[in-house]
Amino acid sequence: MSLKLRDLIRQVRACKTAAEERAVIAKESAMIRTAIREEQEQYRHRNVAKLLFMHMLGYPTHFGQLECMKLVASPHFPEKRIGYLGMLLLLSEQADVLMLATNSLKNDLHSENKFVAGLALCAIGNLATADMSRDLAPEVDKHLGSAKPYLRKKACLAMARCLTKCPDMVEDFVDRVVSLLNDRSHGVLVTVVQLMTRVLVMDRECHLDEGGDDDGDRDYESPCRTAFLKLVPSLVKLLRNLLSMGYSPDHDVGGISDPFLQVQLLTLLRLLGAHNAKASEEMNDVLAQVATNTETSKNAGNAILYECVQTIMAVESDDGLRVLAVNILGRFLLNRDNNIRYVALNTLAKCIADRQPERDEHDERDVQHRGPDAASSDNSDNSAASALQRHRTTVVDCLKDPDISIRQRALELIYHLVNRENVETLTAELLNYLVLCPREHRADICTRVLQVVDKFSPSDLWRVDTLITLLTIAGRESAANVQSSTAVY
Repeated sequence: MSLKLRDLIRQVRACKTAAEERAVIAKESAMIRTAIREEQEQYRHRNVAKLLFMHMLGYPTHFGQLECMKLVASPHFPEKRIGYLGMLLLLSEQADVLMLATNSLKNDLHSENKFVAGLALCAIGNLATADMSRDLAPEVDKHLGSAKPYLRKKACLAMARCLTKCPDMVEDFVDRVVSLLNDRSHGVLVTVVQLMTRVLVMDRECHLDEGGDDDGDRDYESPCRTAFLKLVPSLVKLLRNLLSMGYSPDHDVGGISDPFLQVQLLTLLRLLGAHNAKASEEMNDVLAQVATNTETSKNAGNAILYECVQTIMAVESDDGLRVLAVNILGRFLLNRDNNIRYVALNTLAKCIADRQPERDEHDERDVQHRGPDAASSDNSDNSAASALQRHRTTVVDCLKDPDISIRQRALELIYHLVNRENVETLTAELLNYLVLCPREHRADICTRVLQVVDKFSPSDLWRVDTLITLLTIAGRESAANVQSSTAVY
């Protein structure tokens, strides 16, 4: 007779070596195989529970997949629960036996017991294949209109999986998704915002697969996107209510009112506001309110601010709002937490890189019409670019950080910060860092410095002096084009 689960755990924990543990697991696996062969139904749920423990330890458990299917089909809830847990952990969507679960899932979705239906919805949300999604989507849709919030929130996540596997079904469920945004249950609100976000992502991917251009098709509007754009005022109102809400013990995290829903709403607004001036204008005020009123002493507040900055940079916001976003990232750079500093550096570099083509085109026009110094002198004090320049010293200080990932992110950002006004200062900082950086990074830094020198050099004498200093520090590691360029000058 095989062991009970707790006895197996005790034996494994008592093992002094890995060989002893493997022997215990091999013996118990043999007992479980025998029980499976002999169809010992009374021990089936116990065997699957032990297989879950073995799976956690990293041992093969594929031979128990069919047992999970049999437990899922059981009429008893305790066995069914173990069966679903085993199916979620021991099977993947590539498993051949998963197709056997479709009928059991359909039966459980019609169960009057909300917990049984909830198990089926969880399984669909994690494992549904394209064929299962097509077969089960109508049943999932019925639960989107259920009178029980417990089932509605699980149905939203299950539907997100179904639409991910079958994007062509998106338009069929848009109206249902729109109606759920007025739900009074907090759990349903969080999940329906996730579902709307997933639908927008899938809709955009389908458009790109059909040959659309991610940057060029600014006027692209699909039926589902058009329907969701009408909800922007409702989403803005919902976010504003969260900001003005007092203390709510059910959804408060570190003094921040419902940060999870705030982050989800900001993500959804970012997708809706991208390349849409009207939607962006409707959300500008609430984005400014989030950016100025959110507490920064807690991680929950920092998460909201980070998402807010991402949204401001992605939508068609005005310069004042972008300056505010850059200043928030500047405050992040002063934080002691390296994770927050890394995120700030990464976001700043990405924002500058995304807007670099626009700035280059603008600079070329100015050079043609007003001379070579026009591009560097045209940055107004209110622009996001000039706001970032005010944090230049903080970014340079990050080059002295002991964390190599922080230094690398700061280095990437400094390349983007260089212009005709600060080229001498920042190039000196890059050469100082070149002395201290690991040798394997020197070749890339030398190439980048050469590009900076070629583009922004104030004089031929300074260019030659800089390149000679560069070769003095890292001549052996530099690429051949760096050495040949110095010789040419």
